[in-house]
Amino acid sequence: MKVILKADVKGQGKKGELVEVSEGYGRNFLLPRGLAELATADSINLMKQADAAKARRIELDKQAARETAEKLMAVKVLVRAKAGQGGRLFGAVTAKEISEALKAQHNIEIDKHKVMLGEAIKAFGTYTVKAKLYPEITGDINVQVIEA
Repeated sequence: MKVILKADVKGQGKKGELVEVSEGYGRNFLLPRGLAELATADSINLMKQADAAKARRIELDKQAARETAEKLMAVKVLVRAKAGQGGRLFGAVTAKEISEALKAQHNIEIDKHKVMLGEAIKAFGTYTVKAKLYPEITGDINVQVIEA
């Protein structure tokens, strides 16, 4: 019996997969618990359409991430911070501050969790900060810390 899994089933497969199971296992366990549905022609077509839509959505997200990475190369973000004697900052410049400054100055929205600070920014100057935009796509943010 062929079924399409509605949830991950240990030993059978992941959600959305078309799998072959025994008659008894399918009728007595998977179907009554709502873990699978019978693989009819309509349900197989719906599964293929959903897979195609998901692939398109992933490709659009990747393209948007590439475009954002290109935009980041051309901009410089100014972050204002207070400092004490010797040019050392009170505290450090955080990913949240960089994300907010990027949104305010250049209207590019990047989640603060995607901004990867290698080490804390605790002095004035120019820094290059990585932003993980998509699993294999990163962008560089040019950050200039100036006195408030």
